[in-house]
Amino acid sequence: MSMRDLAKKLPSPIKHGLKYVYGTIPLPIRYGKVFRETYRILQESQWWSREQLEEYQLQQLEKLLSHAYENVPYYKRIFDDRGLKPKDIKSIDDLKKLPYLTKDIIRENLSDLIAQNYPKSKLQYVTTGGSTGIPMGFYWEVGTTTPKEWAFVWRQWNWAGYRFGQKRVTLRRDVINRSKDGMRQCWEYNPLDNALILSSFDMTEKNLHKYIEKIYRFKPLVIQGYPSSLFIIANFLKKENIKLGGIKCILTSSETLYQYQRELIEKYFGAVIFDHYGNSERNALIMQCAKGNYHVISEYGIVELIEEDGNYVSREGKAGEIIATGFNNYAMPFIRYRTMDLGVYTNQECACGRNYSLLKKIEGRLQDLLVSNNYHLIPLTGIYYEILEENKSIKQFQFYQDKPGEVILQIVKMPHYSERITNHILRELHKGVESEINFYIKFVDNIPRTKSGKFRFLIQKLPIKFGDD
Repeated sequence: MSMRDLAKKLPSPIKHGLKYVYGTIPLPIRYGKVFRETYRILQESQWWSREQLEEYQLQQLEKLLSHAYENVPYYKRIFDDRGLKPKDIKSIDDLKKLPYLTKDIIRENLSDLIAQNYPKSKLQYVTTGGSTGIPMGFYWEVGTTTPKEWAFVWRQWNWAGYRFGQKRVTLRRDVINRSKDGMRQCWEYNPLDNALILSSFDMTEKNLHKYIEKIYRFKPLVIQGYPSSLFIIANFLKKENIKLGGIKCILTSSETLYQYQRELIEKYFGAVIFDHYGNSERNALIMQCAKGNYHVISEYGIVELIEEDGNYVSREGKAGEIIATGFNNYAMPFIRYRTMDLGVYTNQECACGRNYSLLKKIEGRLQDLLVSNNYHLIPLTGIYYEILEENKSIKQFQFYQDKPGEVILQIVKMPHYSERITNHILRELHKGVESEINFYIKFVDNIPRTKSGKFRFLIQKLPIKFGDD
């Protein structure tokens, strides 16, 4: 029995005490050798020239493709069917010779996508959150994928001025501990990370008062959370006319951060947001620096920004789908993976001195687009903020679509909600999309979050087509 398995069998008080002891060990040592080596290299590579970064990417791509061809049955078949060998991919542009990897392909070929030279003990099974409706399972490489991920994340957190061991509030997940009286507990202290964890599932009016009190008493330098959860607290602070102080930075991820959220959160938390884009599949990483620009992290993998016609996006301000090839998971490589996420192209350079390519912004998921009656794709964000977020008669809302040209708006009403408000909302929503979409309002008692505690503004059941497979 391993030490980890033994620790799981210990009584809770002993386990909790061990966390405090273990937490005294410096974090880089606890994270292990892979983390330390990767983190050390990243401190240097962030200042490489554009040519050095491209050379590194091509070296990593050559290694990855050779490994995939020799050890992964699915990719062996893909190369052979096209009469290709890994040496035929000499540039990033040559990746177009290979097809996209989609979620459906992964579900249908899971066993053939696993590297055959990896024993089961080196495979960690994980799933996505299922935000598109169907969770997807895949594998990480035990002892490599996670520590490398943390090395990249910590480097960006360093960009924000956050250092190992400093106090952090995390608002990202459920807290399942129970208090002495058996009641559900909405917060806990994690001594391993010196972090106060607040549940994103229990953000009631009553608990928000307690959340603010706990944040004040804890005095964190950093707050980390889902944008939607931080936005709820920012709205509460606005209502109570409170502004938090003493916070160095705010770290957001795992959801699209909209500009109206950023503005309110930064105003009432009194700190700048450092946003980052990544995914459970561990194949793309895009991070903000202190200048506010989104850097496409070259050492992590290759990101292709693809237009509907399959060509690379090259026009300033144009959105494209993020196609990703990751370098940190040889147990189950993702090559030209369709993330179904959108980024906006820019040819600008960053004044921070790092030479990564940039994105103007992360636009959101393809699943965050509405489908009109003539199958146009319409971004959700631009049509609802002033109508719904600023409406004090609405407690919660969520859009739902399963038919082209028809969208249901689910609303949790406040007591003073009236029919006049319904008419105003429908009139304004239809004005935003002219006659392409019909909106209908449905009143509900509650809008649940996802299993991971995220809030989705749109449940999109229609397949969104963006380019060809």
